[in-house]
Amino acid sequence: MTNIRNIPEIQEWIDIVEHDTFMCCEEQHLLVKHVKRCFAYENIHVDQEQLGKYMKICDEYLPFDLFPWQKFVIALHDCTYWDDTGMPRWPDLFAMLGRGGGKDGTIAAEAFCLTSPYNNIKEYDVDICANNEEQAIRPVQDLTGFFEEPAVSKKIKKFYRWTKEKIVSIKTKSTIKGRTNSPKGKDGLRSGIVIFNEIHQYANYDNINVFTTGLGKKKHPRRSYYTTNGEVREGPLDDLLDDAEDILRAGADDNGLLPFICRLNKKDQVHDEKNWTMANPSLPYLPNLLAEIRKEYREWKKNPERLPAFMDKRMNLPEGGKEAAVTSWENIKNTNKEVPDMSGWSCTVGIDYMKTSDFAAVNFHFKNGDNRYDINHAWICSASKDIPRIKAPWREWVKQEKLGYVDDIEIHPSVIANYIFEMGKKYNISMVAIDNYRYSLLADALAKVGISKEHGNLLLVKQTDIIKVVPIIDHCFLNGYFHWGDDPVLRWATNNTKVIRYGKQQGADKGSFVYAKIEARSRKTDPFMAVVASMVPEAEIKERPKHRNVKTITI
Repeated sequence: MTNIRNIPEIQEWIDIVEHDTFMCCEEQHLLVKHVKRCFAYENIHVDQEQLGKYMKICDEYLPFDLFPWQKFVIALHDCTYWDDTGMPRWPDLFAMLGRGGGKDGTIAAEAFCLTSPYNNIKEYDVDICANNEEQAIRPVQDLTGFFEEPAVSKKIKKFYRWTKEKIVSIKTKSTIKGRTNSPKGKDGLRSGIVIFNEIHQYANYDNINVFTTGLGKKKHPRRSYYTTNGEVREGPLDDLLDDAEDILRAGADDNGLLPFICRLNKKDQVHDEKNWTMANPSLPYLPNLLAEIRKEYREWKKNPERLPAFMDKRMNLPEGGKEAAVTSWENIKNTNKEVPDMSGWSCTVGIDYMKTSDFAAVNFHFKNGDNRYDINHAWICSASKDIPRIKAPWREWVKQEKLGYVDDIEIHPSVIANYIFEMGKKYNISMVAIDNYRYSLLADALAKVGISKEHGNLLLVKQTDIIKVVPIIDHCFLNGYFHWGDDPVLRWATNNTKVIRYGKQQGADKGSFVYAKIEARSRKTDPFMAVVASMVPEAEIKERPKHRNVKTITI
C-alpha cells in the first residue's frame, strides 16, 4: 500500500484542489476524495520507480513541462496497480477538459511513456483513434515534431524510428499510430492501449467496439478517453458522464474508470474569469490561452448565438446542460441531517412510480416552521429491465435496508398501500398525493386502506401543481431546510433530476418549471418525485401538534 503523500505527482494535484490554489469544479473535489479513499482502504500501490522514469523521459525529451493534472492522471492511470494481481488499478481514463487544456500533449506523453522500455511490455501498441484523420494523427505528429528538434533528434534515434504516420520503439517494438473510424483492417489490432481523441463526436459504439475488441491480447490493457464536451447527446460521452456521476456522487464501484472531469459547476460562473480554471486546469500556466479566452468571452457575451462553442468547448457546459440540475451536489449532501422522532406529527404522503415492474417510492413529509423533514422509502423490482443499466450500488442499499427489493413480476400496489397504512399508525396523515396519470393502477389498493377521493384524503397531482412547488423546493435547498437523514437512495434520485421549462412549445410563462429525468432508464427519479408530490398539499400539514384535539385523518 502506497502513502500518496510521498508521491508528489499525485499529492501536488490533491493539494491544488483541496487548498483552492485555483478554482476547481465539484467533480475534482469529489475525485480527490475518491482517490484518497481508494488508497486508504484498498490494497493498491504506485510503481514509484516506473513513474519516476516516465517523468524523467518526459522532462528530457518533451519540449514542455507536464502540468500538475497531467502528472496526476499519468500516475494513477499508468503507474498504479493492485497488490495481488499486478493489474492496473485504473485501466480506463476519462479526461474531459476545456479546449486548449493540453489533451493532445497528454496523449503524446502517455503514448511515449507506454511504448518506452520502462513499461516493460513488448509490442505494447498505442492506437490513437478519432473520427477524422487530423485528430487521430495530431498527437503522432506532435511527438515526431518533438523528436526532430536538434537538441533531441540524435539521442532519441537510438530508441525510436518514425515516419509521418507511425512511431516505433526500437527496443520494445511498440508502435504509436493514429487511426480513423473506418473498420476495415481493425480485426488484427493488438493494442496495449486504445486512446480515443474527442469522444464527444461519437454517436454510438460501433467504431469504439471495433477498436477495443483487440484489447486483452497484451498485458495490462488500457483505454483513454480524451475530450471536450459537445453537442452529440445520448451517446458514449453521456454514458461516461453518467458513470462518473454514479462513481463520484452515488458511491458506485468505479470498475477501473478514473473520471477526470473539468467544467463549470453552473452557467453563471462564466462571468468571473477566476472560475475558468474549473474547465481548464492548464490555464494558470498558459497566459496566451487566457488572453484568447478573454477575447472569446467578450465576443460570446455580445452575441452568444454567434459563438455557441464557447460554452460547449471552453467551459464544457453546453446550453441546457448541467445548469439544469435540481440543485448543486453540495445542497443535496446538506440534506443529510438528523430526522427527529416525529410520532404523532401531521404529515402528507407522496407516491411516485413510472411502472410497478420497475421502481416505486413513497415519501412522508413533515413541516415545522421553515424546516422540512422527509422519510422516504423506495422499492426496486427484480423484473426491471433497467437493472443492468443502473450504476448506483443498489445491491448495497438493499443489504443496508435503505432500498426495498421485490422479487416478483411487479411491485404489487398492495405493497405500497400497506406500507402507507402501517406508517399511518405512527403518523397523522393529512393527505396523500399521487400523479394524476399514475393513480388508476393504485386506486383499488389505496381504497382498501382508506385512501380515496371520496374519503377526502387523496389528491391527484398535475404538472401545473408542481410548477407552484418548484420555487419552494429551490428555497428549501438553498437555505438548508431539508432534513432527510442518511438516505443515499433519495440523494441519488435527486441528483438524477433536472429542471425544465414547462410548456415551452405552447409559449407558456417563461418562469414556469417542472422536473424531468436527466437520463430516462438508468437514473431513477421516483424517490425525489415522491418528495415533490408530498409537497404539493403541504398546506394540509398541521405543524407539530401541541395538543390532542388536532384534527387528523386516520387510514
